[in-house]
Amino acid sequence: MHELSIAISLIEVANAEMEQQGVTRVAALHLRLGPLSGVVRYALEFSYEVAASGTPLEGSRLVIEEVPVIVFCSSCQQQRQVDDVQYLCCPACGGLTPEVVQGRELQLFALELEESTTAAAPHANVPAQAAGL
Repeated sequence: MHELSIAISLIEVANAEMEQQGVTRVAALHLRLGPLSGVVRYALEFSYEVAASGTPLEGSRLVIEEVPVIVFCSSCQQQRQVDDVQYLCCPACGGLTPEVVQGRELQLFALELEESTTAAAPHANVPAQAAGL
């Protein structure tokens, strides 16, 4: 289950950001997840909960925004959202659409950091590259 290694990487990135920002708690990690990422959402959520147990991130939320698959149709010269990832054809003209524009994402795009004596601090953006994802 590679979702566990992804969860561990997320925790490492969040811990590093906590140290850098001088805060003691992360309330939430915000991710974008595409259906073509190869990651099973529920497996990632479970793995995150297990991996965060006993760490400063225990009790934090993993907020996942699911992004749709969008392809570019060379016949229509348009980007189109497909409903079935097994059938990457243009929903308008039926043409094959091998150019995937969106849907492979596994991106950590924000952390909700909390200072120990105050309410939630502003979001700190963390690019997915920093997460090694």
